[in-house]
Amino acid sequence: MGDTVARISAQWREQRPDLDVSSMEVVGRVLRMAALVNQITEETFAEAGLIRPEFEVLSALRRADVGLRPSQLTRETLSSGAATTKRLAKLERDGLLTRTASARDRREVDVRLTDAGRALIDRLLPRSLHAEADVLVALSQAERDRLAALLTKVLAPLEGATRS
Repeated sequence: MGDTVARISAQWREQRPDLDVSSMEVVGRVLRMAALVNQITEETFAEAGLIRPEFEVLSALRRADVGLRPSQLTRETLSSGAATTKRLAKLERDGLLTRTASARDRREVDVRLTDAGRALIDRLLPRSLHAEADVLVALSQAERDRLAALLTKVLAPLEGATRS
């Protein structure tokens, strides 16, 4: 079965037979799949007036179930500090989270979900997971588990490299 990445790698093999394009066949598919899944799930978020990075902020807060500092959200969502600040301001204006001075250190801010933010993420997450599951329908559970394990094997060292 062919896909866009197969066509592109075949073209590169023809144009540059001296290059090993096998990494493109994996990384290209991961990137293309991520972009396509983002398009699918963005519809769910857009209906709620969100974009994916805002959904990820709300998700991080929901998973933590306690207040997080903006720097923690920046690391959790792989964003810049400026982007996190902008997202927090928008989500606060929308009534989905609060930012308050930390009891530990008044120079820090604790970010917490409001009841409306919690209700929104609890409504959107199942819909997002359903859309993701639809993408994987061609794989058996054993294949999903194997693919997840292989992707973890590649991703874990990358994440370690970005944290240093």
